[in-house]
Amino acid sequence: MKDIMPVNGQFEMPALPYEALGNIISKETLGFHHGKHLKAYVDNLNKLLPGSGLENLPLSEVVRKSEGGMFNNAGQVLNHAMYFEQFSNSSKAMSGKMKALLEHGFGSVEAFKKEFEQKGTTLFGSGWVWLSADKDGKLVITQQKNAENPVTMGLTPLLTFDVWEHAYYLDYQNRRADYLTALWQIVDWAVVENRL
Repeated sequence: MKDIMPVNGQFEMPALPYEALGNIISKETLGFHHGKHLKAYVDNLNKLLPGSGLENLPLSEVVRKSEGGMFNNAGQVLNHAMYFEQFSNSSKAMSGKMKALLEHGFGSVEAFKKEFEQKGTTLFGSGWVWLSADKDGKLVITQQKNAENPVTMGLTPLLTFDVWEHAYYLDYQNRRADYLTALWQIVDWAVVENRL
């Protein structure tokens, strides 16, 4: 995972490399999700950093070492940065290496996707579903509530789907399962594999 470094003790707003993602995530949803929700997390984190002793640490370290409001905002900045970075209108197909890892860990790519979607659909309330690697390279799927992130568990996050309602409600209303299934069409597997 490529970490995010602060500039002069402050984190910058991650750029969004697209305006919309076909008919999967609309421009309106991205405007609210990236332009308002993520911006608020970045702004709030930057207000909390001065005097914390964490000002010049990479974002993953801020997540590991913080608690309360700082943890919530740092976690959401990291989670959202990874979420937006992994999508593309010209998604790259899964490599043979990634396919082999998923087949080894879950039996097949289809079984992985089914379990991942099921974990995302059944997470009560707001949060994230993650594919991560442990220290031995074993792939695991986890559900994380609110701003939680696998880095706090010693895992390397590879792929995440946001299941907070603001991520999908304008486009899918209450159909979280449809949203999760649709996201596979825009995953850039090259980005995911580079996080290994």
